[in-house]
Amino acid sequence: MEPDNDVALDIIITNVVCVFKTRCHLNLRKIALEGSNVIYKRDFGKVLMKLRKPKITASIWSSGKIICAGATSEEDAKLGARRLARCLQKLGFKVKFTEFKVVNVLAVCTMPFQIRLPEFTKSNRPLASYEPELHPAALYRIKDIKATLQVFSTGSITVTAPNVQFIATAVEQTYPLVFECRKIHI
Repeated sequence: MEPDNDVALDIIITNVVCVFKTRCHLNLRKIALEGSNVIYKRDFGKVLMKLRKPKITASIWSSGKIICAGATSEEDAKLGARRLARCLQKLGFKVKFTEFKVVNVLAVCTMPFQIRLPEFTKSNRPLASYEPELHPAALYRIKDIKATLQVFSTGSITVTAPNVQFIATAVEQTYPLVFECRKIHI
Protein backbone atom coordinates (compact mmCIF):
# COMPACT_ATOMS: atom_id res chain seq x y z
CA MET A 1 0.00 0.00 0.00
CA GLU A 2 1.41 3.41 -0.97
CA PRO A 3 0.76 6.80 0.67
CA ASP A 4 -2.25 8.46 -0.92
CA ASN A 5 -1.46 11.77 -2.61
CA ASP A 6 -4.97 13.08 -2.02
CA VAL A 7 -5.01 12.69 1.79
CA ALA A 8 -6.08 16.00 3.34
CA LEU A 9 -4.35 16.62 6.68
CA ASP A 10 -5.53 19.43 8.94
CA ILE A 11 -2.60 21.56 10.07
CA ILE A 12 -3.70 23.69 13.02
CA ILE A 13 -1.49 26.68 13.81
CA THR A 14 -1.41 27.13 17.58
CA ASN A 15 1.16 29.91 18.06
CA VAL A 16 2.92 32.54 15.95
CA VAL A 17 5.82 34.49 17.48
CA CYS A 18 6.88 37.78 15.89
CA VAL A 19 9.31 40.59 16.65
CA PHE A 20 9.28 44.28 15.80
CA LYS A 21 11.04 47.47 16.85
CA THR A 22 9.62 50.88 17.75
CA ARG A 23 12.75 52.96 16.95
CA CYS A 24 12.36 54.88 20.21
CA HIS A 25 13.19 54.41 23.89
CA LEU A 26 10.21 53.24 25.99
CA ASN A 27 9.65 54.22 29.61
CA LEU A 28 8.47 50.93 31.13
CA ARG A 29 7.25 52.57 34.33
CA LYS A 30 4.98 54.93 32.36
CA ILE A 31 3.59 51.98 30.34
CA ALA A 32 2.97 50.04 33.57
CA LEU A 33 1.19 52.95 35.26
CA GLU A 34 -0.86 54.29 32.34
CA GLY A 35 -1.34 51.27 30.06
CA SER A 36 -4.14 48.73 30.28
CA ASN A 37 -3.76 44.92 30.62
CA VAL A 38 -0.13 45.39 31.69
CA ILE A 39 2.18 43.44 34.02
CA TYR A 40 5.47 45.10 34.98
CA LYS A 41 8.29 42.52 35.37
CA ARG A 42 10.92 44.78 36.95
CA ASP A 43 13.33 41.94 37.75
CA PHE A 44 13.41 41.02 34.01
CA GLY A 45 13.41 44.64 32.81
CA LYS A 46 10.29 44.24 30.69
CA VAL A 47 6.56 44.86 30.57
CA LEU A 48 3.99 42.26 29.49
CA MET A 49 1.00 43.69 27.65
CA LYS A 50 -1.97 41.59 26.58
CA LEU A 51 -4.45 42.26 23.80
CA ARG A 52 -7.81 40.54 23.61
CA LYS A 53 -8.40 40.67 19.87
CA PRO A 54 -6.26 39.21 18.36
CA LYS A 55 -5.32 37.36 21.53
CA ILE A 56 -1.60 38.04 21.94
CA THR A 57 0.87 38.67 24.75
CA ALA A 58 3.72 41.10 24.11
CA SER A 59 7.03 41.43 25.94
CA ILE A 60 8.14 45.07 25.76
CA TRP A 61 11.70 46.17 26.55
CA SER A 62 12.87 49.74 27.15
CA SER A 63 15.14 49.52 24.07
CA GLY A 64 12.02 49.44 21.90
CA LYS A 65 12.18 45.75 21.00
CA ILE A 66 8.85 43.95 21.28
CA ILE A 67 8.12 40.21 21.00
CA CYS A 68 4.51 39.15 20.41
CA ALA A 69 3.31 35.58 20.98
CA GLY A 70 -0.02 33.80 20.95
CA ALA A 71 -1.47 34.68 17.54
CA THR A 72 -2.94 31.90 15.42
CA SER A 73 -1.89 33.24 11.99
CA GLU A 74 0.78 35.49 10.49
CA GLU A 75 -1.91 38.07 9.64
CA ASP A 76 -3.18 38.11 13.26
CA ALA A 77 0.40 38.48 14.49
CA LYS A 78 0.97 41.54 12.30
CA LEU A 79 -2.42 43.03 13.19
CA GLY A 80 -1.74 42.50 16.91
CA ALA A 81 1.74 44.01 16.63
CA ARG A 82 0.34 47.09 14.85
CA ARG A 83 -2.42 47.46 17.49
CA LEU A 84 0.23 47.24 20.18
CA ALA A 85 2.29 49.97 18.48
CA ARG A 86 -0.87 52.12 18.32
CA CYS A 87 -1.47 51.59 22.07
CA LEU A 88 2.08 52.80 22.78
CA GLN A 89 1.54 55.83 20.52
CA LYS A 90 -1.59 56.72 22.52
CA LEU A 91 0.55 56.65 25.68
CA GLY A 92 2.70 59.42 24.16
CA PHE A 93 5.66 57.55 22.66
CA LYS A 94 6.92 58.40 19.16
CA VAL A 95 6.62 54.82 17.94
CA LYS A 96 7.48 53.79 14.38
CA PHE A 97 6.46 50.23 13.45
CA THR A 98 9.65 48.81 11.89
CA GLU A 99 11.53 45.55 11.28
CA PHE A 100 8.47 43.31 11.72
CA LYS A 101 9.42 39.64 11.38
CA VAL A 102 7.71 36.33 12.10
CA VAL A 103 10.38 34.31 13.92
CA ASN A 104 8.58 31.11 14.91
CA VAL A 105 5.39 29.21 14.10
CA LEU A 106 4.05 26.24 16.09
CA ALA A 107 1.47 23.90 14.54
CA VAL A 108 -0.17 20.55 15.27
CA CYS A 109 -1.12 17.92 12.71
CA THR A 110 -2.81 14.56 13.34
CA MET A 111 -2.12 11.61 11.05
CA PRO A 112 -5.01 9.21 10.33
CA PHE A 113 -2.94 6.32 11.75
CA GLN A 114 -0.63 5.46 14.65
CA ILE A 115 3.15 5.39 14.22
CA ARG A 116 5.80 2.87 15.36
CA LEU A 117 8.44 5.27 16.71
CA PRO A 118 11.42 2.86 17.09
CA GLU A 119 11.04 1.81 13.44
CA PHE A 120 10.62 5.47 12.32
CA THR A 121 13.79 6.47 14.18
CA LYS A 122 15.86 3.57 12.81
CA SER A 123 14.90 4.27 9.20
CA ASN A 124 15.64 8.03 9.57
CA ARG A 125 18.63 7.76 11.93
CA PRO A 126 20.74 10.89 11.42
CA LEU A 127 17.71 13.22 11.37
CA ALA A 128 15.52 11.44 13.91
CA SER A 129 16.12 10.71 17.58
CA TYR A 130 13.93 8.89 20.09
CA GLU A 131 14.60 8.58 23.81
CA PRO A 132 11.47 7.03 25.38
CA GLU A 133 12.88 7.51 28.91
CA LEU A 134 13.15 11.27 28.37
CA HIS A 135 10.25 12.20 26.09
CA PRO A 136 7.31 10.29 24.53
CA ALA A 137 7.95 11.73 21.05
CA ALA A 138 10.58 11.13 18.39
CA LEU A 139 12.37 14.31 17.33
CA TYR A 140 12.81 14.81 13.58
CA ARG A 141 14.76 17.78 12.19
CA ILE A 142 14.69 19.08 8.63
CA LYS A 143 17.80 21.25 8.36
CA ASP A 144 17.22 23.05 5.04
CA ILE A 145 13.94 24.65 6.19
CA LYS A 146 14.91 24.75 9.90
CA ALA A 147 11.86 22.76 10.96
CA THR A 148 11.62 20.52 14.02
CA LEU A 149 8.90 17.89 14.32
CA GLN A 150 7.86 15.96 17.40
CA VAL A 151 6.30 12.72 16.19
CA PHE A 152 4.09 10.93 18.75
CA SER A 153 3.03 7.28 18.55
CA THR A 154 -0.65 8.35 18.48
CA GLY A 155 -0.07 9.98 15.08
CA SER A 156 0.01 13.52 16.41
CA ILE A 157 2.85 15.67 15.09
CA THR A 158 3.94 19.02 16.54
CA VAL A 159 5.83 21.17 14.04
CA THR A 160 8.01 24.19 14.79
CA ALA A 161 9.32 26.24 11.85
CA PRO A 162 10.21 29.85 10.90
CA ASN A 163 6.99 30.45 8.91
CA VAL A 164 3.69 28.88 7.82
CA GLN A 165 4.95 27.79 4.37
CA PHE A 166 7.76 25.79 5.98
CA ILE A 167 5.22 24.10 8.30
CA ALA A 168 3.29 22.77 5.28
CA THR A 169 6.53 21.73 3.54
CA ALA A 170 7.73 19.89 6.67
CA VAL A 171 4.46 17.93 6.95
CA GLU A 172 4.55 17.08 3.20
CA GLN A 173 8.15 15.82 3.49
CA THR A 174 7.48 13.81 6.64
CA TYR A 175 4.18 12.15 5.63
CA PRO A 176 5.74 9.42 3.41
CA LEU A 177 8.30 8.63 6.12
CA VAL A 178 5.71 8.15 8.88
CA PHE A 179 3.37 6.32 6.47
CA GLU A 180 6.01 3.59 6.05
CA CYS A 181 6.14 3.14 9.84
CA ARG A 182 2.40 3.20 10.55
CA LYS A 183 0.82 0.63 12.86
CA ILE A 184 -1.33 -1.82 10.93
CA HIS A 185 -4.29 -3.16 12.90
CA ILE A 186 -5.38 -6.68 11.96
